[in-house]
Amino acid sequence: MSIADNIVRARERVASAAHRAGRNPDEITLMAVSKTFPQEAVREAYEAGLRIFGENRVRELAGKIDALRELSKAEWHLIGHLQSNKAGKAAELFDAIDSVDSLRLAEKLNSAARQLGKSVPILVEVNIGCEEAKSGVLAGSPDFEAILLSAPQLDHLQVRGLMTIPPFADDPQQARPYFQKLRELRDMTAARHLPRVSMDVLSMGMSHDFEVAIQEGSTCVRVGTAIFGERATA
Repeated sequence: MSIADNIVRARERVASAAHRAGRNPDEITLMAVSKTFPQEAVREAYEAGLRIFGENRVRELAGKIDALRELSKAEWHLIGHLQSNKAGKAAELFDAIDSVDSLRLAEKLNSAARQLGKSVPILVEVNIGCEEAKSGVLAGSPDFEAILLSAPQLDHLQVRGLMTIPPFADDPQQARPYFQKLRELRDMTAARHLPRVSMDVLSMGMSHDFEVAIQEGSTCVRVGTAIFGERATA
């Protein structure tokens, strides 16, 4: 199947999962995870109607962004771990940073965004499974609180919500408790009405488990393999 056909199928799966959960499919963003895929694949996805693209590395987007400038409505999200020393370049290249996992990184991004004269939406990445090998703050930890409570001073960032990658399991249903935990954390955070903190976005769910994530409240699913096929070597 072509990328365009895969997108049609992915949208059908999103809509079906949303309807089963009593939700409006229009509330759910389908992000194409284009990391490791060539510019031609990105262009084909764009021509098929997708506008939100997720990349893992600053260097990779820097290497293909010039060839994709004509995709004027494309929105680039960084979804991989970002080192603070690359915050300046990330703020320059990306439209949003969905993987903020420390106050230090948020401060670096804010400073870079100020110098660029732009406002950058961010998501706080939560290590919901408490896995040592994964980045992200722990739910309710001092690091999590520090980012939220510093939002008024991060005047060139927009805290929009939360993102997570649950522990991998062959059975998508095993991700459900983790998605439930992130939704509960989002709801509790939203109820605090913290200044300059919005919890509109709940980014969770990938190719193998996004239907479960939608049932548990995801507003953005990050889909790579189901759109582009098997991933190329990074």
